[in-house]
Amino acid sequence: MNFDPKIYAERRARVFEELERRGGGVMLVPSAGEKLRNSTNEHLFRQDSDFHYLTGLDEPDSCALLAARPGERKFLLFVRPRDREKEIWNGRRLGVEGARAVLGADLAHTVGEIDTELPRWLDGAATLWYRLGGDPAWDQRVIGMINALRGQGRAGKRPPASLADPGVVLHEQRMLKRPDELALLRKAADLTAEGHFAAMRDGIPGRREYQVQAEVEYAFRRRGASGPGYGTIVAAGANSTILHYRAGNDELRDGDVCLVDAGGEYGLYTADVTRTFPVSGNFSAAQRDLYQACLTAQKAAIAAVKPGATIDGIHAVTVRVLTEGLVGLGLLPGPVEARVLEGDALLKLTPGSPEERSAPKGYRKYYMHRTSHWLGMDVHDVGDYVIDGASRPLVPGMVLTVEPGLYVAEDDETSPTALRGVGIRIEDDILVTATGHENLTAGIPKEIEEIEAVCVR
Repeated sequence: MNFDPKIYAERRARVFEELERRGGGVMLVPSAGEKLRNSTNEHLFRQDSDFHYLTGLDEPDSCALLAARPGERKFLLFVRPRDREKEIWNGRRLGVEGARAVLGADLAHTVGEIDTELPRWLDGAATLWYRLGGDPAWDQRVIGMINALRGQGRAGKRPPASLADPGVVLHEQRMLKRPDELALLRKAADLTAEGHFAAMRDGIPGRREYQVQAEVEYAFRRRGASGPGYGTIVAAGANSTILHYRAGNDELRDGDVCLVDAGGEYGLYTADVTRTFPVSGNFSAAQRDLYQACLTAQKAAIAAVKPGATIDGIHAVTVRVLTEGLVGLGLLPGPVEARVLEGDALLKLTPGSPEERSAPKGYRKYYMHRTSHWLGMDVHDVGDYVIDGASRPLVPGMVLTVEPGLYVAEDDETSPTALRGVGIRIEDDILVTATGHENLTAGIPKEIEEIEAVCVR
């Protein structure tokens, strides 16, 4: 990928406009730091999403500052200095000069100058836009600077008048995907498709979950992904009923299903897709019925995605159709109408409230999670779900998942024997458009006949 500084300059311009609309101030966004895995060996570095969104810099231990003052906008970067010895060992650094010439910083300093330079920008700021709780070391650093400014009142120094979460501005910007971001998401979707094809083809009886994971992630990497956008789930047999199971050592067995929840990351944007396939190559009759009930609900939920719709409304559609399917399968007693009304009533309660927790569960025995979440640079991307106490309306540019599931526990003695230990989840990535929606991951098979055709043994 070629670095285009104009994209990041346009993002900062939009943030500056919103900061000015809100009275100005300084926005402080630290980068991610390197974290030890063991001894002197670090985890693979992944940049903080907010920092990358504003700067495009893929180096640790840096910091960005956007200062919006009356008639003035300044973009500052604190970066690691050039160091020939360290660059021999760990790779090239952009340095102060590169921060200005390549990234377009108005001012650039080394990270060693943060404690002397940063307080000058905090002094007298209308608002400090900084997220507390993200990094304890940075929290202490910022608090120390604020306290130092308070102690210098006789010298005319003043701490920021208020503290605000930058997500109020930054995350609302990130929610609406621009063409450059959609191009990255489409690329992530394309390479994710190859990974799921690989899983279906490789997921034969006798293979291990970690071997299927290796095939999936190899497919991502060979197409240019930086790797998976989150921990790959390969769940065979009864493991498919464990929502956040990670690929383990269990064997894929003839007659079982295998659930794969995996998304490749490209340019720091990730897809998020789940497919469930038969290890033998063909679903059993009972598995087919459970799968079709889930697929019917997913199609209805996707059809409901359009401007003005809400995630709560999409979940309500999902619950209604899944409930009909569960009654039809004998997993819930009828009548269907009563069960649907029970689900609708539950949806009107605030999630996590005492009323919601104590309400009749009904379908929740087999479908215990929500249908959608935002998607973008983070697999559970940023942005508020509720505005003024109500589920926020969808608008063009938002991207969300649609992922109903049905999970029959292995020890559920009330369910048909043929369904015990079977979990089905089907997930796609949906873009809200001006006229409705676009399924970014539509190229990954999910119809029963399509899946079985890929899984020819």
